[in-house]
Amino acid sequence: MMADPIATWHKLMQARDVKGLDAWLADDVVFHSPVVHTPQVGKAITQKYLAAAMHVFGNDSFHYVREVKSAHDAVLEFELELDGIRINGVDMIKWNEAGQVTEFKVMLRPLKAVNLIHEKMAAMLQAGR
Repeated sequence: MMADPIATWHKLMQARDVKGLDAWLADDVVFHSPVVHTPQVGKAITQKYLAAAMHVFGNDSFHYVREVKSAHDAVLEFELELDGIRINGVDMIKWNEAGQVTEFKVMLRPLKAVNLIHEKMAAMLQAGR
């Protein structure tokens, strides 16, 4: 089994290490976005979403405030401020026996935050980041 997947996520997020996502994600990972209706299936698309999120969310105000973890899944609550809007959300992460992430789900509040993140993530994804 790989190192603790959540400890790895914290390191990847802090360093904005997009390349490190490749080993961290399972090939058949499923990503659930708060702004996309259907689950996004596969490592390539999940890497794109998480890479964009690292840039959009990765400001000095981003921090995790709570972590609930079991053997193969965790819920990480985060807060940040972006364009004057205070955002609260959770990352729900599941992993397999090898320590690779099989599911990553993001939930956000309030509605103004969801709309802002939708706008910024769309711009990042369209820019090819």
